[in-house]
Amino acid sequence: MRPEASAGPNSLPVLMELVFLADRPEAASTLARWYFDEWGHLAENNSVEKVLGKVAATINRDKAPLSILATDGNQIAGGAQLKMREMERYPDYEFWPGNVFVQAEYRGRGVAASMAKEIARLAKSFGIPALYLQTQRLDGGVYARLGWKPVEPVNYRGVEVLVMKRTLGA
Repeated sequence: MRPEASAGPNSLPVLMELVFLADRPEAASTLARWYFDEWGHLAENNSVEKVLGKVAATINRDKAPLSILATDGNQIAGGAQLKMREMERYPDYEFWPGNVFVQAEYRGRGVAASMAKEIARLAKSFGIPALYLQTQRLDGGVYARLGWKPVEPVNYRGVEVLVMKRTLGA
């Protein structure tokens, strides 16, 4: 993929490189721990090991599901996935960016936006016409600024989220 330079309002510039998890498979356990700690505990009978199995299924480069990493040298700053059918209530919404996570020290520097843009770019290169996502930011947060449109607010696993859509075009 490609490096992304970014800086937050009160931070030093960070030169991020976006890479496939397939290029750094040893990072799968780190992603699994982050994802479990952030969201995985919301699912009944979930464990880090179960999340690791799901992360391992995203070790792809040329099709969904896949994961990407934001790296700062050898440091993993964040991760994101291109998932399939994330929410059961929307069986026709096939492709979803998900698990966009940035370590605390890298937040506010554009890392999440860079990963979201890269997931959309990859999806478009695969011929995927539209993406859907859920965010706990009911105003759409970074996704609204990136051109995502609200579909509807819903309660998912006891959490209020906003489902959004982005049409990728031809």
